[in-house]
Amino acid sequence: MAATPSDTLPESWHRHFAAQANNRAWNLAEARGDAMLDHDLLNAAHAAAWHWSVVGTELHHMRATMLLAHVHALLGHGRTAWGYAESMRRAFLAWPETPDWELAFVHAIHAHAACVAGERAAHAASWEEAQRCVEAIADPEDRAIVLKTWAQVPAP
Repeated sequence: MAATPSDTLPESWHRHFAAQANNRAWNLAEARGDAMLDHDLLNAAHAAAWHWSVVGTELHHMRATMLLAHVHALLGHGRTAWGYAESMRRAFLAWPETPDWELAFVHAIHAHAACVAGERAAHAASWEEAQRCVEAIADPEDRAIVLKTWAQVPAP
């Protein structure tokens, strides 16, 4: 667990709680299987997004939206997953510095959201693009992390 801030500035605490909630949500998302934790998963993702909305950069906001798309897709919330996925995809594709691993996440999560939203053409297109991006990840450690999410995405 990260050390708590040593000051009393609200910004420091927002960053602390944003990071804590973000990490909790990603860990719960990777360890899917316990329906009792779905409520915690959803709460953690939304808490991270809220805290980042207060103190985060544009990149933090994009990543928080990606997390929301991922969590809503995992939980089968098709319309909300799709809304978040479309938003984060537009943002990341316009972002000039998106690394290879993050681009793979974008397409994988977009494909998953499209699947649960019943957007068949988008599901197939994003799934193909995600597969191509996953294979193109240069760093094996980065690829291993992305593969945990990729494994949760249904094929078209």
